[in-house]
Amino acid sequence: MKYRITRACSMLLLCLSVHFVEAQQTQTRRNLSLTEAIDLSLKNSKQIKLNQARITEATASVSEAEEARLPDFKVTGSYIRLNSPNVDLKAKQAGTGSGGSSASYSETKINQVAYGMANLSLPIFAGGRIRYGIESSRYLAEAVKLDADNNRQEVIENTINAYSNLYKAKASLDLVKENLKQARQRAADFSNLEKNGLMARNDLLKAELQASNVELAQLDAENNWKMANINMDLMIGLPEETELEPDSSAFRQDVNLQPVDVWEQLAFQNRKDIAALNLRKKSADLGVKSAKAEQYPMVALTGGYIAAYIPGMVTLTNAVNLGLGVQYNIGSLWKGSKVDVAKSRIDQVTANEEILNDQVKLSVHKAYQDYLSNQKKIEVLQQAVAQSTENYRITKNKYDNSLATTTDLLDADLAQLQSNINLALARVDAVVSYNKLLQTAGVLETSGQIK
Repeated sequence: MKYRITRACSMLLLCLSVHFVEAQQTQTRRNLSLTEAIDLSLKNSKQIKLNQARITEATASVSEAEEARLPDFKVTGSYIRLNSPNVDLKAKQAGTGSGGSSASYSETKINQVAYGMANLSLPIFAGGRIRYGIESSRYLAEAVKLDADNNRQEVIENTINAYSNLYKAKASLDLVKENLKQARQRAADFSNLEKNGLMARNDLLKAELQASNVELAQLDAENNWKMANINMDLMIGLPEETELEPDSSAFRQDVNLQPVDVWEQLAFQNRKDIAALNLRKKSADLGVKSAKAEQYPMVALTGGYIAAYIPGMVTLTNAVNLGLGVQYNIGSLWKGSKVDVAKSRIDQVTANEEILNDQVKLSVHKAYQDYLSNQKKIEVLQQAVAQSTENYRITKNKYDNSLATTTDLLDADLAQLQSNINLALARVDAVVSYNKLLQTAGVLETSGQIK
């Protein structure tokens, strides 16, 4: 009875362990669509997190500029202990007498002093410096947000590239595996023929050599697949051991290709980096106005309260003051370096704007030509696949009828494999190049092409 119980427990533990292993294997494999990959990359992107921190900083800078309108309120106080200094304080006191007055003098010993002050200052006029500072910080904050949007599109584009590399590595591996299976079967068939004396050993060795070469190609393909898989895992925030299965439907898109000038116009309308640079130019203009505003005086409403206590000498309370304060740096009339510095910033932004415009035009044309080139490659490779398939069929018939050599058959098979791989990769490259065109035009996220 004890043996049966022990055996039952062992079987139960074995079943549980098998179930756990299967569940773990299931957990480390995951189907991944392109849309899901993009969502995960945006969620886990370190660049996006950095951009969010920059936006928070820029927003705080706007608040800091707006706080310049608020009053400053400062409170100071001090309590001081002294040694026994020699203080000769002559205080004249009125006295009564016959037709006159008398004066008495006293010597006071002071060993401690306490005082406190509260000052309030509310800016009334600053030549526009406060207003210009607020407007400039707002422009810069909006520019930082546009930079974040532009980086967001770059993250999406990088994810598409990584996903395409993952798919190409998987497609290449599958094709090589299928070809290896055929090569091994051919080598086995040739081995049987060689044993029966129907084939020369040299032809068998050629078939086995091709199988070995395909096996080496499979090792390279598996290595590329693993590296692409790890890269994708890191990009989307998944454990490195997660095996991803890409979706082939992500690379089937209906494309309505417009003329290149239309794409160029879209780029200047939608590119976030162009809009951000325009905002920085406005901020630089305000910087010049702010520098010129320093030539005007600053006027502020001031108020304060003073209290002091010196034992044996004076007690001061309820000393309240209110008035207007004026501060004017006369040296600003002949010190114009700040204005020159601010103007040079405008020149820099203008030069950067011209450089960016040229870069946008070049990137749009390059992406457009890359897409056209990839489309042409697909047309050529489709013909190559048809030609290599027909060539293999004819060569196989000739070989079966002893009209072609083993070398001819193996070369035809290799050409067929290579043409199929090239076509699969070219289709992926075409989709990637079109998404790159969308990204250079600034409409990648709003185009609806991402699936």
